[in-house]
Amino acid sequence: MAVKKIKTHSGAKKRYRLTASGKVKRKQTGMRHLNSHMSSKRKRQLGEVIYVSDANMLQVRRCLVF
Repeated sequence: MAVKKIKTHSGAKKRYRLTASGKVKRKQTGMRHLNSHMSSKRKRQLGEVIYVSDANMLQVRRCLVF
């Protein structure tokens, strides 16, 4: 009997990127629509890439098997 293959979560591979040091980069939420009332500073800060927090790292790494 063959062992099932472990697959990467297809939604996670579109949202996260692994860095060389092992951290996981992600985009911030809140930039899709309803941006006209936001200040330029707020939109600029939301456009920056941030890293996944240590509390969520285990769940994200499980989705990003390969």
